Amino acid sequence: MDVDILEFLVPVENNKTLFVWDIQPGHAEARIYGELHHAFSSFGPLYLVKVRPNAPLGPAGFYALIKFYSASHASEAQQQMDGRSLFQDAPLKVRLSSKQTPHFLSDRQPLSHARCLELANHCLGFNGWTSDIITLKELPNDEEEEEEGGVTRKLKVGCLLQLSFPRHGRTTRGAAVVEESFTFTCPDEVLQKRCKLHKLARERALVHAFASVLLVLLGEKVMVEVRPTSNELSPDEAATHVQVNELPYDEGEADGELWDLTLS
Repeated sequence: MDVDILEFLVPVENNKTLFVWDIQPGHAEARIYGELHHAFSSFGPLYLVKVRPNAPLGPAGFYALIKFYSASHASEAQQQMDGRSLFQDAPLKVRLSSKQTPHFLSDRQPLSHARCLELANHCLGFNGWTSDIITLKELPNDEEEEEEGGVTRKLKVGCLLQLSFPRHGRTTRGAAVVEESFTFTCPDEVLQKRCKLHKLARERALVHAFASVLLVLLGEKVMVEVRPTSNELSPDEAATHVQVNELPYDEGEADGELWDLTLS
């Protein structure tokens, strides 16, 4: 039985990327997207589907980029879907990408919060995992300056949470610290910013926790494993030791680097 492993990381490998050509004109991009997503998602969860019109000097029509989390899912989809017509009269051409992964993308980034939820719920179900906040608190900060038009203040919030998979007996932890400087003229603005940062800290801590999780696929069965980490923090340590990248990762920028239509 083949074993496959899914990670909660942005897939950049060429063996997880498919290109689809010879999509005829006459259909709206939204319909093409829906048809391709429906057809290819039957092979496994998808990270991305993009549909674009052909270059102006080329024939009329469209091409598409499809990314899987799993190389085996992508390979099976390529073999099964190449030459099929699906929603049009002429057959589609489906190929695996053979482009080398750029060096700056070799350090893979964690999935966004929304993508983590999507992948976890797809593979484990909505009741297959739980998250519990251990610590969520505003961290000490003395930076506050009077300026014309208001007061500039910096808020910093830290979160430590536990991610659990009860059916598999696995747990892991995630931590995040977020901060923002802003100018406010009334107490309501501080409350709004505080609520925003609390939500963002929880989301990034969950992303941090999912980054250590591996989904092991054995046919129709899914198992959960957790990478050993050295940053298992206690609640008392959370306020002073949690460290994550506070700059949001733009998944769209990474996707744009893979549009070189190189085939295998």
